[in-house]
Amino acid sequence: MKNRIAINTAMLFLMNIAKLIFPFLTLPYLTRVLSVDGYAVVSYVKTTMQYMQLIVDFGFMLSASTAIVNASGDKRKIGEIVSNTVVAKLFLSVVSFAVLCILCLTVPLLRENILYTLLSFGTVALSAFLVDYLFRGLEQMQEITFRFVLMKGLATGLTFVFVHGDIDILWIPILDILGTIVSLILVWLRVKKYEIVFVAPKLSVTWAQLKDSFRYFMSDIATTAYGALNTMLIGILLTTEQIALWSVAMQVISAVQVMYSPIINGIHPEMVRSKSLALIKRTCKIFLPIVIIGCIAMFFLSDIAIVIVGGEKYLPASPILRLLIPVLLFSFPGMLIGWPALGAIGRVKETTTSTIISAVFQCAGLAVLIVFNQFTIINIAILRCATEFVLLAARFVYCLLYRREFNQ
Repeated sequence: MKNRIAINTAMLFLMNIAKLIFPFLTLPYLTRVLSVDGYAVVSYVKTTMQYMQLIVDFGFMLSASTAIVNASGDKRKIGEIVSNTVVAKLFLSVVSFAVLCILCLTVPLLRENILYTLLSFGTVALSAFLVDYLFRGLEQMQEITFRFVLMKGLATGLTFVFVHGDIDILWIPILDILGTIVSLILVWLRVKKYEIVFVAPKLSVTWAQLKDSFRYFMSDIATTAYGALNTMLIGILLTTEQIALWSVAMQVISAVQVMYSPIINGIHPEMVRSKSLALIKRTCKIFLPIVIIGCIAMFFLSDIAIVIVGGEKYLPASPILRLLIPVLLFSFPGMLIGWPALGAIGRVKETTTSTIISAVFQCAGLAVLIVFNQFTIINIAILRCATEFVLLAARFVYCLLYRREFNQ
């Protein structure tokens, strides 16, 4: 059991290291070969696609993987889950595209870069056929890792070949589409190895899976509300330069948070089975001191981090990065006691509620900043930190209330 957790966590660490390395190869390159306005377009469209991807994913990474764990190796049941999930995600792709069309009509930056935006959606639509939730439920994390490394490695390498300035910007989504297609071919070749018995999708079952996954989706959409929403509003209310500065600072924060995910995802299947409070405590004791040391180092090395990521022309983003450091401190325990802890004991409603509470806090804070004409990047960064603390506090209270439901 411990070996399986260790292997899966190691695989997820490898994938998240890849998630860190590939953007850190392309980001410094793009910030240097593209103009500030060009990079702002890339960042803003990428943020928009996070919302589109959120709709297509609809929380299935948690709900479908949990269902597959509970299927206990029944290949026909697993096949039914996968078949209906793919159909559901195809339907959601259509919904997502409709939302994108509305955004393109209302947001000038998207409308002015309509072809780039639509091409970027191609990767989102193709992701309906990716079945990472299957491999996660089967605890075969290496399948996800190898697929991701190949897909991103291909897109990254070709970016250096084809993108040399703003005139080449369309190559970015085209290469992402190419990498995704190659990944899809390899993924389904691997799926065949598990001899899963696929069944014809049923509308009633698909609808039931959508309803079951909705609670996870609400949590994800609330989380994104205080992440991507900031960038969306900056793009509407502020300048393209400020989009670029905010995006570079958040890219550094996101790169660090990527390193949290393998820990959280690695213990999730075991927590579903064991509901062990000791596992949560042990994980926190091991990794929280490392997080604290990293935050201190980030404060003193923020200038260096910004120069490495974006170059000297993005140094004005350094104060923003320093202000965002508490996000790194609060988010690790907040993530740890979320789905791996509360979700494992069946407190899905409470986990989702905690996220919604923090999202409402964030949205209300943004509204106040706009109404009182205080909508600046500095104030947004402070609000972002406060929101992360609210999320942590809400989940901690729920863990205290339901601590007897864990296996001690």
